[in-house]
Parts: sequence; structure tokens; C-alpha cells
Amino acid sequence: MQVANFVAGKWESHEDKEVRRLNPADQSDLVALSPDSSAETARRAIEGVTLGAEKWRRLTPPERGKIVLRAAQIVESDRDNIARLITREQGKPIAESYAEIKRAIDIMEYASGMGRRLGGQTLPSEMPDVFCYTTRQPIGSVALISPWNIPFAIPCWKIAPAFVCGCPIVFKPSPFTPATAARVVDVFLEAGMPREAIALVHGGPAVGEQLVNNPMVVGISFTGSTKVGMAINAQAAKRMAKTQLEMGGKNPQVILGDADLDLAVDSCVTSSLDVSGQRCTCVSRVVVEEKVADAFTERLVDRFKSIKVGAGIDPTVNMGPLIDSTRLRDVDAFVTRARAEGGKVLTGGARPAGMEHGHFYAPTVIDGITPKHEIGREEVFGPVLALMRVRDFSEAVGTANNVDYGLTSSIFTRDLSRAFNYIDKVEAGMVHINRPTLGGFSHFPFGGHKHSSHGPREVGDDTIGFYTSLKSAYIKYN
Repeated sequence: MQVANFVAGKWESHEDKEVRRLNPADQSDLVALSPDSSAETARRAIEGVTLGAEKWRRLTPPERGKIVLRAAQIVESDRDNIARLITREQGKPIAESYAEIKRAIDIMEYASGMGRRLGGQTLPSEMPDVFCYTTRQPIGSVALISPWNIPFAIPCWKIAPAFVCGCPIVFKPSPFTPATAARVVDVFLEAGMPREAIALVHGGPAVGEQLVNNPMVVGISFTGSTKVGMAINAQAAKRMAKTQLEMGGKNPQVILGDADLDLAVDSCVTSSLDVSGQRCTCVSRVVVEEKVADAFTERLVDRFKSIKVGAGIDPTVNMGPLIDSTRLRDVDAFVTRARAEGGKVLTGGARPAGMEHGHFYAPTVIDGITPKHEIGREEVFGPVLALMRVRDFSEAVGTANNVDYGLTSSIFTRDLSRAFNYIDKVEAGMVHINRPTLGGFSHFPFGGHKHSSHGPREVGDDTIGFYTSLKSAYIKYN
């Protein structure tokens, strides 16, 4: 499949270089060829949406919201084809692709209503005969930089509110998922989004640097690694551009002695192996109270051993491949270093036999990990779970907080008092009680604390604060 850029209202693919995207489950399957775009192409894209804004800005916010709602309906009607594309290009099991599509639809439906919620306030005046109110206006052109792990839903939940708020959009997807990104843009155009309102630019660092440094871009919404996000923020700050950054996580699942262990195991399997562990909200640390640690571990290891790894297009497969060979090497290196530091691999810890045609890694559990171990502190981004045994609730909270990240967290307990105590004390932007850490509801803000997030939250109405600026008006009427 040849994938093109969308620049100045037209599809185009004339670049000197291109990127080959192979199916991560089958390296003999060429999925897409995409442009490795130049900084000049990115500059033209930025200029095109910025100068073209006045052609569509007269669309009212409710009218823009209706376009987003139509886009959600188009996605629903084409969900089977989109799911197969996501699985082939990204590698996740087909059931996870359908779940991603549902999340995209739900968020787009909610975002469509923002067109009727872009309100300000009327406030009392300190002087007679003066009427005061606030209103929101679009900030201007925005760069939306999305990752490969959730290649359909994340672009949708960035593009939908940006458009409803009235911001011209330049969308840069990951080079690993260009065909899925092109389908996202197709959906919005088919729904009636003005062609001048959006640009799609494939490519690598040259495109990213142009988006971050171009003065016509006034806001940058980025989802990806903490290292890259911090670099974007530092560069954007030099010219006072707004940033919305969703980055890494080292998320704990805490299991207390009174927990429902079967429920905790189910949640742990779901939260740690979704997208093969390549998701910022995945659980990568299990902080378990010593009195139930052995019983929990036995059940967990049995479940991990039962996971069927393979090509995600097979509906009986539970976990697909990693995204590429670099991720495969990095995950295996984390496990090797954990072993050298004294960690005990209870299952997994290697590539499955006979699966060299794809980037597969076995679901892995490592016991005997403490906050001193690298794998107890740093994000692995793979199907690797570190078991950390603690004496009591107080030590569990301290261990959960003893990292640089603070995205999401969960605790399993029947004690409501300790559940609320945990909510107060844990350093995370999202907290779950007796449920998995993944995702969240479509109208709730998504984001974390510490090195996990920066700027206004994504999803929910909080994201309006990123895509708009507040203006105060004072009217003397007498």
C-alpha cells in the first residue's frame, strides 16, 4: 500500500526517500510505503493550514462538532476494515484493535458535543454599568504528534477537539503506522472536514523538528516517550509555544492481603499484556503484600504460561508481537540486566521458539525485584512484569511512589478505608480500585503526574483549555 502526505488540501507522495513498514508478526508482509518527508514538506504543510484557516473558520463550533460526529459514524460503519488494518500494521490482537476503535468512537462522540460547550463566564462587575464576560478562542495552528501503540484512537482524540475548537491541524504519526494514520485523515475528510483544516505529514526527526520550531505552530500535543517529550517542551519553551505532553509510565498494581486474588490476577494479565505491554498505562510492577505473595504469584505465573502468542489476526491469539526489532532487543536487554541484578525469571524471559518470522517475546514474570533494581524503576515497554513484595500497606504506597513517573495506578483490597487512603497518597494522575489501570472513560481527563504528563489533560473537557485561549471582555453600556 502506497501512503501519501496530505498537504495544502491534496494528497502527494513525491519525496526522495520512503519508509517500508513490514507486518511485525510476519516480516515477509509489506504493509505500507510512506514518504520520509523533508523539513520543507512540513513547512509547506504548516503554512497551508495556517493560511487556509479563514476559509473554514466561519463554521460554528456546533457545525464543526457535527462533522466530528459524522466521522465517528463512518468509523463505526468501517470498523472491520480498520481493525484488520491496525492489527496488520501495528501487530496487536484483533480484539484489541476493535477495542481501540470503540474508544475512538466514544471519545469522538463526546468531543463532538464540545461544539456546544465552548463557553465562558459572565461575572459581576466591580463598577456600575459594566458588563463582564469571558470567551474562548482557538489558539491557532497546532502540531499533533502521535505514537504507534494506539495508532487510530490517539490521533482521533487529538484531531476531534482541535478541530471543534477551531485550530488548524498538522498531524505527524509514527513511521510505524502510516497506513492507519492515512485512514484517520480519510475519515475526517469524508465526514466533511474542510481540506484546508488538516495536513498529514509522514516522516522522522526532520518533520518533528520543523513542527516544534516553526513559529506558525502555537501548540504541540505529543504522545510518546518521556525523553522526547521533555526535549520538545524545552525547545518549545524558547518561543513560548503551548505543550500538551503525554509520556511514560511505570505503573503499579498494589495487592493487599485482603484482595480478591482471582480478580487481581485477571486485572494484572489484562493490564500488563495489552498491546504486548507497549502502552503507557500498562502495569509493569506488581506490589504485593507478603502474606499473599506466594498464592498470587502461583496463579499469575500459571496464567502467563497459558497466554497464546502469535499473529494478532488469529482471533484465538492473546498477545501479538513487539513493534520492531529494536524494541525486541531492548526488552530482552532489560530482562538480561534484571537477571544479573538478582531477579528470578519465573516464566518467559526469551523469544518463543519457532517464531523468528516476527518480533515476538514471551510474557515474562520476574520475582525478587525492589526499587533498587533498574526494572523496578524504569519503563520497559514490553510484556515484562516485576514482582515487588512488601510487608504492609505503608510500604506498598512508598514503593508505588518510588519512581519518576506518575501516570496511573491500581489497588486491590476489600477495605474501603485503605482504598480511599491510597487514592489520597499515591502519586498518579489516574487511580483505579479493584480494576485494571488501562485507559479510562471517554469523558474523563487522561494524564498523570511527575514525568508522565505536562500541560492540560487530554480527553474530557480539560483538553479545551489546551486548544483555546481565554479572553476577558468589559463593556460599559451607560
